[in-house]
Parts: sequence; C-alpha cells; structure tokens
Amino acid sequence: MNKAIIGRKAGMTQIFTPEGKVIPVTVIEAGPCPVVQIKTVEKDGYAALKLGFDEAKEKGLTKPELGQFKKAGVKPCKVLKEFRLADITAYAVGAEIKVDVFAAGEKVDVHGVSKGHGFTGVIKRWNQHRLKETHGVGPVHREPGSMGSISDPSRVFKHKNLPGHYGHEATTVQNLEIIRVDVERNCLLIKGSVPGANGSVVTINDTVK
Repeated sequence: MNKAIIGRKAGMTQIFTPEGKVIPVTVIEAGPCPVVQIKTVEKDGYAALKLGFDEAKEKGLTKPELGQFKKAGVKPCKVLKEFRLADITAYAVGAEIKVDVFAAGEKVDVHGVSKGHGFTGVIKRWNQHRLKETHGVGPVHREPGSMGSISDPSRVFKHKNLPGHYGHEATTVQNLEIIRVDVERNCLLIKGSVPGANGSVVTINDTVK
C-alpha cells in the first residue's frame, strides 16, 4: 500500500463517456485528511500513518483524544484511521492528504461497513431454496432444514447456515477503477458500487492486486 484516504459515501450516479457509454459510479467525498501521527519501525515496530477525517467539536471528545490532535497541531476529527504504507518518508505530521494523490484510471480497494438487514431467515441470508408449496410438505417451507442426527453427533455442526443478523459487516471491494478525480469538490468517482449506506465512512487505498 502506497497511498490511502478516508471518505464518506455520498451516493451513486452515472456519467457518460464521449462515445455515449453509460458508467455507473459511486461518489465519495474524500479528505482532506490531516496526518495526526506517523509511526516508524524504530519506535513502533512498523511504519504507518494515522489520518483524521471530518472536523469535530472539542466538547465531543475526551482529553486523551484531544491530546493527540493538539500534539500534532491539527483540528479535532470525528474519524481516525491507521494505514500501513510502504513508504512514509514523503509525509509529515500536520500535512493534509487530498484526493489529488489518486488519478483517473487507477485501481483501488474500498473498505466499509455493509448495509444492515436485521434478523433474517436462511432464504434471504444464505440464498437457500424453500420447499414446494404442495400438499403434504407441511408448514416448513422456509425453515433451515435438518439440525443433524439426534444420537450421533447429538449437536449442530459449526458454520451451519442458520437465521441470524444479516449485513452490517466489515467489507472490502477490491480492484475498483477511479473514473474521475474532482479536486475542487474533494470527490472521487469510482466505477461500480462500494459497501455501506449513503453517508457512511469508507477508506480508499491502492489495490493489493
């Protein structure tokens, strides 16, 4: 990983190429992200940058949280993320990372928290089939199926697909293409969809593939 930034998903739209082709894109308001801390191999055992995003009021933060912002000389932020970069020599504490670190045509990985769907059954959660709606099947059309033998092993195996909380998981979509970089509006237009609801925080970094 050589560069990264924090952003907020604004929503989806579409743009047209000069040839008239329609490209679905996700608009992400990315940065500016101040560098709050630089971690080095000598001091911390690994090289990383700690970036902030979205200015916050001081009264909403604790004293330890405010301390690291004051030490870095940057305004308090609502979001703090750490990125392990291959080369951190080009960065300094207090500097701002903006969308211009990326360029159109580059491939990136976008990480966020997927939309939550609440408690769902096995058909919606695991794409299982229901039984036939015919006579004799019984009232088990949408149930998860057999739990296993009673005598042996007398338990339900791990990882069996069962009803439960669906969504709201940390998700990464890899190898997405940047279609446009809008420096004036601090926006990235990324081809396709990215995880999370509109308004959720996402991280963008150059792809590992």
